Amino acid sequence: MMTSDTDARWDALVRRDRDADGLFVYAVTTTGVYCRPSCSARTPRPENVRFFAGGEAAVKAGFRACRRCKPEGDGRADMIAAACRAIETAEDEPSLDVLAAEAELSPFHFHRVFKAATGLTPKAYAKAHRRKRVREELGKGGTVTEALYDAGFGSNGRFYAETNAMLGMTPKRFKAGGADTEIRFAVGESSLGPILVAESDLGIVAVTLGDDAGSLVRELQDRFPNARLIGGDAAFEKRVAKVVGAVEKPGTGKDLPLDIRGTAFQQRVWSALRQIPAGDTVTYAELAEKIGDPKAVRAVAGACAANTLAVLIPCHRVIRTDGSLSGYRWGVERKRDLLAREGV
Repeated sequence: MMTSDTDARWDALVRRDRDADGLFVYAVTTTGVYCRPSCSARTPRPENVRFFAGGEAAVKAGFRACRRCKPEGDGRADMIAAACRAIETAEDEPSLDVLAAEAELSPFHFHRVFKAATGLTPKAYAKAHRRKRVREELGKGGTVTEALYDAGFGSNGRFYAETNAMLGMTPKRFKAGGADTEIRFAVGESSLGPILVAESDLGIVAVTLGDDAGSLVRELQDRFPNARLIGGDAAFEKRVAKVVGAVEKPGTGKDLPLDIRGTAFQQRVWSALRQIPAGDTVTYAELAEKIGDPKAVRAVAGACAANTLAVLIPCHRVIRTDGSLSGYRWGVERKRDLLAREGV
């Protein structure tokens, strides 16, 4: 019996829907070939069809690429990469209609495909990139007004309305290294050792693991040198307990508010990571494919390494292509332990 997701894919296959290209591929067990949804080949029998998220997964399962539709050359990934570049280089945020027209898709389908590939809507991607530009411009030493225009904001009001949420503090405080900004923190104990949880006004900004509580606190001080660090009270201890619960019981803690700070690319990777359910793993190559940038495997690995929210952004669910475990910010043994308790 087909699931609703499989039904939708089968319908796209039958209609040879070009808008579905890049969202999945299908393989035919009787021919050993996998194709794009829009392939002009004869429609196969449903019982002979298997669906995969991408070509790499189909190849791993023993299928070869169709010579007619050439699904291994994913033009959709190139289209998403071009849209990302257009957003990043534009003086003003391009509209959904403009981006869709460039991609030769309807606005509805472009929005759906972009989000499926990157984990973010075009507007959210533009916002994440602007956050990066604001941080860079404020860090150059000029005035806040100069940073305002260099980051692409056309007015003071719009700048101040958005940047407080982007930075977790006012632009002046950010420029001063977080001076007068409060970050609550506490160190708890988990089965993986000491765990530090820190929270800004926007949400949890750090979850770090280690062997020594003092080292975790010093690392937090180095990251926020001018912020006012405040030891957690009884109420905050409940927050720490929920984070520890997410360590001990995989899949929980999804409702915790997060203050995620990173570049637009990192946010794409981290958003994709949060969509991997407990008990599943992906390779770095598969993760790069998920965000629409299959050639950025090393950059994806770098984004995983830059994650400062252990378990809540589950970078431990990413493994090498051969199935072995690669480096983990908080130690490979902890990565192995986390995967084991998820049944991997």
